[in-house]
Amino acid sequence: MFICAKFEYVQFKYNKLMARAMLEYTKMVLQKVSFNMGLFRRELKKASKRLLPYEIEELIIWLKEFSKENPKVKATLIYLENKRSR
Repeated sequence: MFICAKFEYVQFKYNKLMARAMLEYTKMVLQKVSFNMGLFRRELKKASKRLLPYEIEELIIWLKEFSKENPKVKATLIYLENKRSR
C-alpha cells in the first residue's frame, strides 16, 4: 500500500514538472517568433491545444505582460481567451 501511494505521489510530481516544462518551452518559443505575427499565432494555437487549463491561464497573464514590450502581440490574446471561455 505504501509503495503504491509513494508511486502515485512521484507520478503526480513528475506530471506537474512536465506541465511546467511545457509552459516554459511555449513561452520561449513565443518570444523567439514574436517578430512574425503569423508564426506567433500558429504557435499560440498549438499551445492552446497542448496546455492544461490552468497553464492557459498562466500563459494569458504572461502574454499580457509580454504585450507591454511588444504591443503587436496583444491582438493574439483572443485565441487564448476564446479557449478559456469554452
